[in-house]
Amino acid sequence: MRSLPPLNALRAFEAAARHESFSRAAEELGVSHSAISRHVRGLEARLGVPLFRDQSRGVVLTPEGQHYAQRIAPAFDVIGDATEGLADKPAGRVVVNSEPLFAAKVVAPLLAQIQIALPDVELRLIGSDQLADLDRFEADMAIRFAHKGVLEQPSDLLSDAALFPYAAPGLLPSDRLQPEHLAQHQLFRDRHEPVWTLWAERAGFDTRQFKEREWRARVPLALEAVIHGAGLYMGSADCVAVEVAAGRLVRLSDVGLSLGSFHLLTSGQAGRRKAVRLVRRWLLDQTVDLRRGENQPIG
Repeated sequence: MRSLPPLNALRAFEAAARHESFSRAAEELGVSHSAISRHVRGLEARLGVPLFRDQSRGVVLTPEGQHYAQRIAPAFDVIGDATEGLADKPAGRVVVNSEPLFAAKVVAPLLAQIQIALPDVELRLIGSDQLADLDRFEADMAIRFAHKGVLEQPSDLLSDAALFPYAAPGLLPSDRLQPEHLAQHQLFRDRHEPVWTLWAERAGFDTRQFKEREWRARVPLALEAVIHGAGLYMGSADCVAVEVAAGRLVRLSDVGLSLGSFHLLTSGQAGRRKAVRLVRRWLLDQTVDLRRGENQPIG
């Protein structure tokens, strides 16, 4: 006969150990903070060892707690895999943390479609400049921009769309950018780098004809200002595709500038879940046009 602690106590401890937080464990399991604390303290009493140590900002695992968490985590993986293997529907919540502009302009417009394609999956999209810690299960997946095109951990390429100049229709006489326009209009951009200067050099324009100002209006404020005719915008084709399709922006040149790419990172443990695997496949399918030649730099 196996000597097993109560399953609820093990679930509470396993979640609290991953997050090193009773509050986050409570949120994940849909119970109160006091319930997590009660289960963990009861488990400690049964085992006769302290599993957590209180600190001013929360709790931290003791060496015994770390060892115990490492030993029982694979058992939860096995149970989860076996359960999902028998389930017909990939039910569950999938949390995707993304940089704000990509979340708002690329992923958010697709949410209605994923509700139809995967009705049993709740996709929670979080737009934030703060990098989610996938190892601590702050998110199941994360969308990040890599300047050099390669991240330190395995990832899927979502978009390598280049930067192009855009403006509201009719702002320029022919909707084609000429060197003098750079000095005549306010220049907005979607990042800190001096992308207008870099683009102008690539396009063969004389960069002495204008001076690129410091970063002033952050996206999406800059993008919204340009849509209403405030000036010219240098941004990636993926994040303005909806505005171009709706006729609110026009591309002013076929010359593009490539400075990096967006990638999809998936938590190793979360990646075993059927719901996460399906969302990953769906996101890659929906963004396939962002990895094609029409959004790549010319010249």
